[in-house]
Amino acid sequence: MNRIAATIDGLNTIVATVTKWLALLMVLVQFGIVLGRYVFGVNSIAVQESVLYMHATLFMLGAGYTLLVDKHVRVDIFYAKASRLSRRTIDLFGHVCLLMPSMAALLYWSWPSVRNSWNILEGPISVGGIEAVFLLKSLIPAFCILVMLQSLSEIIKLILRDPS
Repeated sequence: MNRIAATIDGLNTIVATVTKWLALLMVLVQFGIVLGRYVFGVNSIAVQESVLYMHATLFMLGAGYTLLVDKHVRVDIFYAKASRLSRRTIDLFGHVCLLMPSMAALLYWSWPSVRNSWNILEGPISVGGIEAVFLLKSLIPAFCILVMLQSLSEIIKLILRDPS
């Protein structure tokens, strides 16, 4: 079981390592857009949309890693003062009863839109934009799968961890 958790953790770490470079690229492209528009009077809708694509990719594919390193959003009113056993119970409940079902629902309900987008190779968001909305929509199931896998890894680690 530990091997499964370690493999999932490794997968999300690799994905995060690759996608973290999008943050730098996104800043550079945005700087180029501003420079091009206000200094040279040049504008490109496709380049502007590329920032949207990078932003979406960074956040959607980085969500599993965020869960791995415990940097996700947590309502910390009771959790911070709870005992270790209580935190473990809260975490297990959150993964099993909240996170996994919500990701499964999102995957289920978004899949027809993603499938249809691929069937027609859905074009740009704006005229002159990137002709790959189908790739953008594919981030939704990738997000769900990476988060569900990481949630499974966290469940395994919580179950195998000493409860004391």
